[in-house]
Amino acid sequence: MAALMWISHAERPLKADELCHALAVELGSKDFNSGNVPSISTLVSYSQGLITVDKDTSTVRLIHLTVKEYLSARSDIFNRAHAAMAETCLTYLNSKQVKALSADPPAVTLEKPFLGYSSVYWGVHAKIELSNRARSLALELFQEYDGHISRKLLLKRVERLNPWDYLNDIFSDDRFPFNGLHCASFFGIAEVVATLIEMERYDVNERDARGSTPLSWAARNGHGEVVKMILGRPEVYPDQSDFSGMTPLSYAAWEGHEEVVEMLLEHREVYPDEQDASGKTPLLYAALKGNVEVVKMLLGQEGVNPDKLSSDGQTPLGSAASRGHVEVVEILLEREEVNPDEPGWDRTPLSYAAENGHMEVVKILLGREEVDPDRPDNRGQTPLLHAAQMGREEVVKILLGREEVNPDKDDTDGRTPLSHAAGSGHEEVVKILLGREEVNPDKPGANGVTPLGCAADFGHEEVVKVLLTREDVNPDKPDNVGWTPRMIAATYGGPRVEALLRLHEAVAPSAV
Repeated sequence: MAALMWISHAERPLKADELCHALAVELGSKDFNSGNVPSISTLVSYSQGLITVDKDTSTVRLIHLTVKEYLSARSDIFNRAHAAMAETCLTYLNSKQVKALSADPPAVTLEKPFLGYSSVYWGVHAKIELSNRARSLALELFQEYDGHISRKLLLKRVERLNPWDYLNDIFSDDRFPFNGLHCASFFGIAEVVATLIEMERYDVNERDARGSTPLSWAARNGHGEVVKMILGRPEVYPDQSDFSGMTPLSYAAWEGHEEVVEMLLEHREVYPDEQDASGKTPLLYAALKGNVEVVKMLLGQEGVNPDKLSSDGQTPLGSAASRGHVEVVEILLEREEVNPDEPGWDRTPLSYAAENGHMEVVKILLGREEVDPDRPDNRGQTPLLHAAQMGREEVVKILLGREEVNPDKDDTDGRTPLSHAAGSGHEEVVKILLGREEVNPDKPGANGVTPLGCAADFGHEEVVKVLLTREDVNPDKPDNVGWTPRMIAATYGGPRVEALLRLHEAVAPSAV
């Protein structure tokens, strides 16, 4: 029954040895007795055919998904499953065998297979169901948390979830440790947070190696009860940013935690338009993730600029358009301050939407008089060129339906939409562009390479075939250094592309 409880309630599939070691833990014991570890064959044999081991992954699972669904839904079968699992994890972490481990190991040793799971997920189970014993065990763990191996294992897990590359390995700086209050706030265990604050051992504004405060962790993970508790402290700095400049509000907006955003916005010391180190505001983060309700909340705040440019050239509208968040785009366009053709430092919202193939956003933006459908970016690349380069066929068709769009407009490198589509191997887009009279199918770029040369260079056989059907395409047209498409194919394009060009030499183009 204990095995069935773990398999049906674990936060991820358990390896066979993880499960066996979890079942060997004696609750409350300071010793982990390895002699208690059952064999997996024993568990399988006792399970009446309900448990099996996946040969490919070595994970233990129930014989059928319906069994897991049944057991997960029946709280009466297992007595407070999550509380028991939290107690098991914490008992294991507080055992003298685990405490004796180095806090900075190269990897989890094979002798401690349950260490990884218990370090990362004890708080998840405790958050769901906290017993008095689990609370006491958590406080015991935090007494020595700075030097405990489980802290490093949890932070390695957090690092992998980080969207910011420059924060890699930042948690190795122990001058600003991730302490017990940070941990309890990260998991959102309100009762433990309250106890730690009352102990007056922890500073609610203390920053860890990432610069994050307990409030920041709670806000990022959407733990409203903990956020409310910390905001109620008179000494709290609710707008304290981490070392990337992101505030608790920025994190809550990014993750779409509406309740937390609302609580933070009600605090008089929270500035709703605060920019981080890259100039991004909470509104920009919410727009980027498509968090509609958060966008509405922020736009309702005094002092929020709905068209504020970040230091890397992004606006809320451009961010929403790049991800295809239709409703957010429509909400932002209702604001007079928002320029629908704002290029930022580089490209317009239409250009981003076209590149990523977001047809509905493209249509919305093209419906605005202020939007120039052929506006180039700082590299001379138009929305059509970006769509062609990425093979967005339907967007290409929509843009070509506008009179203002020049289908043969070249960029600062002299390359046209056809050249980019050919070089990227987008056969259907090449065909669409070749159907326009204005398009020169043999137009060279600044380096003299033609669309055929681009297709040959990258070995795009089908595009080469399409281009060779045109009489106005010359396979022997040299580029600036004297290389012809035929020569490029012989060197880089592969034998099939080279054979096609040789075949073109022997027969009429219409027959190829």
